[in-house]
Amino acid sequence: MTPKEAKAYLESHDVKYILAQFVDIHGVAKTKSVPVSHLEDVLTDGAGFAGFAVWGLRMGPHEADYMARGDLNTLSIVPWQPGYARIVCDGYVDGEPYMLDTRNILAAQIERLKERGWTMNTGLEPEFSLLRRDENGEVIPADDSDRLDKPCYDYKGLSRSREFLERLVESLIAVDFDVYQVDHEDANGQFEINYTYSDCMTSADRYVFFRMAAGEIANQLGLICSFMPKPFSNRTGNGMHMHISIADESSPNIFEDPSDPRGLDLSRTAYHFVAGLLEHAPALTALMAPSVNSYKRLVVGRALSGSTWAPAFISYGDNNRTSMVRIPKGRLELRLGDGACNPYLAAAAVIAAGLDGVDRKLEPGEPQNYNFYEFSTAELAEKGIDTLPQSLHEAIQALEQDSLFAEQLGKGFIDEFIKLKNMEWVEYSRHVSDWELKRYVEFY
Repeated sequence: MTPKEAKAYLESHDVKYILAQFVDIHGVAKTKSVPVSHLEDVLTDGAGFAGFAVWGLRMGPHEADYMARGDLNTLSIVPWQPGYARIVCDGYVDGEPYMLDTRNILAAQIERLKERGWTMNTGLEPEFSLLRRDENGEVIPADDSDRLDKPCYDYKGLSRSREFLERLVESLIAVDFDVYQVDHEDANGQFEINYTYSDCMTSADRYVFFRMAAGEIANQLGLICSFMPKPFSNRTGNGMHMHISIADESSPNIFEDPSDPRGLDLSRTAYHFVAGLLEHAPALTALMAPSVNSYKRLVVGRALSGSTWAPAFISYGDNNRTSMVRIPKGRLELRLGDGACNPYLAAAAVIAAGLDGVDRKLEPGEPQNYNFYEFSTAELAEKGIDTLPQSLHEAIQALEQDSLFAEQLGKGFIDEFIKLKNMEWVEYSRHVSDWELKRYVEFY
């Protein structure tokens, strides 16, 4: 789309304002509303932001502005907000790409793929919880009747939330998401919407748009759409599974090889890529499961429905959903990420880890196709299966010790990420919870 075509597009949709949008280090959407007559400003100099006011940009109040420069390929209407469009922006400071901007970090990793003639395609599976506040201000599932112990695929649970789901799906379709199914997931009030894969940058842009749409449409209905990894302690959490394949000029999927003797239809390149993900799994966890709450989802244990569905173990397997990497024939499903992750950072980290496996020709060992939930931690250790970090603190320690991500994503960025996450951990550790009050206030 040229600027002239963009102006015609905006006029035809009666757009008056453009949301110049980027994300902070947490992956949270940040915007400025720009009158449509100033589109050219966003495309050239960019919309100006005080970088000190945004998490993770590592800028002081005395420094040059952070300029969000629009990518015209991402221009779209905002269906739930008539008269508005969105354009995704890259961050610039002093006229240069700012490398603490996670979209720029992903772009740099994509360039590494392009040097090999490769494109990484990803299909993201957003899980989310549809909630509301009761008369006491407590957060509960939006539908009072959604109470089954095992509610996955439940018709009533799906049907009774259809107003929200239909509005969301119709908004996504209006901006060219190819939505192909919607289902009720394994927790009360939990849903997943699936749409067709794309190149990893487009996937990340779309995931941000998805969260923007879901949050605002829910708010319009007096509800809360939450991507919190684990909103209820006894229910399954909200994952963001990432399906991964790589294309080149000769093939739409160089990870696929029907002659694979293991029967997983994977090529040698794919096995090396898997090995890279496993090799760097503890540090990768910090970048894909980035909140204190994330580790309530990755816990080793069970949920009320019988399974947490969480990949708490560093392993790969065939159709094994208890494994960190599932192989649905000819591609990879990385089950590590959750709804709180920054999609640009997640994709960049996956490329860095996977390419390390390819370059070093790492081997992942044999696939593990048994139910990890049926074994104790000690029994799994005997089989050589390690557990993922069980707290944000453990994951951050692993990230500090793994030099790959500082080398590939930028030491300045990783230092800032670690600093913020250590602050989050300290704040959490000092918080006195209801559990502690109930247990200890009259205990002694």
